[in-house]
Amino acid sequence: MPFIKVDVLREALNRETKQQLIRKISEAVTSVLNKDPHLTHIVINEIEDDNWGYGGEQVSVLKEQGFSTGKK
Repeated sequence: MPFIKVDVLREALNRETKQQLIRKISEAVTSVLNKDPHLTHIVINEIEDDNWGYGGEQVSVLKEQGFSTGKK
């Protein structure tokens, strides 16, 4: 029984986007690992900007400095 955890920043992830992500991950697990999608569990963990950091800085601070996490 695969258990997959996806950590993302809490931002513009609506219900449809999450459903698409879950569907695509399930399809990959079925295709690559030959696992029954009904036995595959996927958890999306949304993390606040203050609780995520890289490069020695919080994402919230980086965004204040003009950093964008969206597509270019």
